[in-house]
Amino acid sequence: MKDITIGITHKETKKVSEDLSAKAVGSGEVAVYATPMMIALMENSAAMLLKQFLSEEETSVGTMINTTHEAATPCGMTVSAEAEIIKQEGRKITFQITAVDEAGIIGQAIHERVIVNKAKFEARAQAKLNGSV
Repeated sequence: MKDITIGITHKETKKVSEDLSAKAVGSGEVAVYATPMMIALMENSAAMLLKQFLSEEETSVGTMINTTHEAATPCGMTVSAEAEIIKQEGRKITFQITAVDEAGIIGQAIHERVIVNKAKFEARAQAKLNGSV
């Protein structure tokens, strides 16, 4: 892991299609951008921001997200999630994330990710299959 730079940002953008709607993903009955899909975009923005500080053997995993979804976005609009690194405590990195559509803010989050060794992390997860955990 390289030194983490507090205050840097990264933005991910996506066009809202029917398959990203609450109705399609099962989180509601309306054809607007689904909360779980907004959260996934937020997490992806944070993960992509952090990736530049990681070695080949490392990745980051989400451990906490506290999110608001404040406004509906219809299919056809574009949404963006911009993550900012606001804190580091060892391997735990905290982000402030804001999601917007073309009309304004649609959601906000505080998100934590932990830097892990990919191989060790996956091995521990797979050990659950044979009761080794």
